[in-house]
Amino acid sequence: MAELNEATTHIDPPFAVVDLDAFDANAAELVRRTSGNATIRLASKSVRSRDLIGRTTNLPGYQGILAFTLPEALLLAQDHEDVVIGYPTADTSALRELAASEEATARITLMIDSTDQLDFIDAVVGASRPDIRVCIDVDAALELVGGRIHLGPWRSPVHTPDQAAALARTIVRRPGFRLVGVMSYEGQIAGLGDNQSGSPIKRAAIRAMQHFSGRELTVRRAETVAAITSYAELEFVNGGGTGSIEQTAAEPAITEIGAGSGLYGPGLFDFYRRFRPRPAAFFVMSVVRRPTAKIATVLGGGWVASGPVGTDRLPTLAWPKDLRMSQQEAAGEVQTPLLGPAALGLTLGDHVWFRHAKAGELCERVNDLHLVSGTQVIGQIPTYRGEGFAFL
Repeated sequence: MAELNEATTHIDPPFAVVDLDAFDANAAELVRRTSGNATIRLASKSVRSRDLIGRTTNLPGYQGILAFTLPEALLLAQDHEDVVIGYPTADTSALRELAASEEATARITLMIDSTDQLDFIDAVVGASRPDIRVCIDVDAALELVGGRIHLGPWRSPVHTPDQAAALARTIVRRPGFRLVGVMSYEGQIAGLGDNQSGSPIKRAAIRAMQHFSGRELTVRRAETVAAITSYAELEFVNGGGTGSIEQTAAEPAITEIGAGSGLYGPGLFDFYRRFRPRPAAFFVMSVVRRPTAKIATVLGGGWVASGPVGTDRLPTLAWPKDLRMSQQEAAGEVQTPLLGPAALGLTLGDHVWFRHAKAGELCERVNDLHLVSGTQVIGQIPTYRGEGFAFL
């Protein structure tokens, strides 16, 4: 970290840095974790820079992009031939743009989980259009007590093999659509660290839930894919994420993993036992005041992640070591007071390095990423925001 700081002392905060050596190592590690059982479909929302998306998708073991929104997919499809959107869309302007382009409809796959979404698309773009490629989103959450307990993200209403088969049957019989894939994201496994700080009872409960959920999902996902393939020949079956690659890739029904956060190695991935990506993305703030001899305050710093409110959504202090945030203020919009042994030696203008708790959200705060390799700044590339895009 000291080397990274030395390489960037000439840049005025706030700014963001990507350590390309760590980024490339993480990209290779994601592929290694599949054991050759699946390819990686890059989750572009976790990167949010076209330069780094292209750098990754050209590597062996990567195939296709998992986008966030249809406007983002339309942009990425200019340079990439296989873009799946991870979430349903109700963007009427983007749907019209999609339906008006044979190249876009050949390259982009929409996500659906109900016939209502098919009706919506037809109402927007009509029947006189190229076939639209669609993927069924199957809920991967663990449901207990007849569905009264739902452990995992609330995503698709399609949960059982029979429900998936019914939707598949409707799609293949309906003009204007082509069913090409299935997706199911087990957020209760891939997105929840099993080595959380605090209560050992909570950690044990998370591990037990994830073990049981993984066993249940392996069976249900295979049955679901079998049910759907009785109606359509699938091009891909997508599952998992950075946090579950080994487990999900081992399922025979899976052909690809949607992953991307592990490239940057954000703070939330400090709480997994199975793997530990190298921290590769940082943001830097400067010390602007010393309210006491024990406190050094940086300007800004409150780049807090989405999700359930908790301290794990705060940025992680990366450098200098031996710093901590004030419990009274934590990471604030206008300032972040810092304490600890290292704070005693900080002076006005000194740089403090942070890691965002999540991956791509960092890029919504900055226009550019400074690329460092070894001890040298070797380039500067735009984020989506830097190109003038604010997709979501």
